[in-house]
Amino acid sequence: MKTIFTFLICMLALANTSWAQSKKSNTNATNASKVKLSEAEWKAKLTPEQYYILREKGTERAFTGEFVFTKEKGTYHCAGCGEALFTDDMKFDSDCGWPSFDKEIAGGKIKKTQDNSYGMRRIEITCAKCDGHLGHIFDDGPTATGQRYCVNSGALTFEKKTPEAKDKK
Repeated sequence: MKTIFTFLICMLALANTSWAQSKKSNTNATNASKVKLSEAEWKAKLTPEQYYILREKGTERAFTGEFVFTKEKGTYHCAGCGEALFTDDMKFDSDCGWPSFDKEIAGGKIKKTQDNSYGMRRIEITCAKCDGHLGHIFDDGPTATGQRYCVNSGALTFEKKTPEAKDKK
């Protein structure tokens, strides 16, 4: 029953947020490091699903994303600009249907913005470098941080950790 409840909350929380939003940001990203492309350039660069998620603030269906069940070692990057956002040790099983992380890679790589769409109060997360929509963050995570970054697989790419990278640590 708890899993069903969590799933339903995630479904509501990740509903398409393409409506106008309040923009109260807490990022330190500078405009100099921003990736700025025209909509035509974004459409040429991204798959239709990536464009829908990253540029139109869409949401993939629960349990359909490529990285929901990924357990491999490596780094998750923004599919729009390639910025490293999360590592495998930040990922956990949340049973909500989308990849979940308990924190982000340090350095202001994710922008957090108040999102009051659909009558809900939540925090939207976007890539600070390209402004691509990733998902939302919630304060119901089971780990020590208490946070759950609920992210669309379509907003991410994954770089597997190679044996050479492991040896360099």
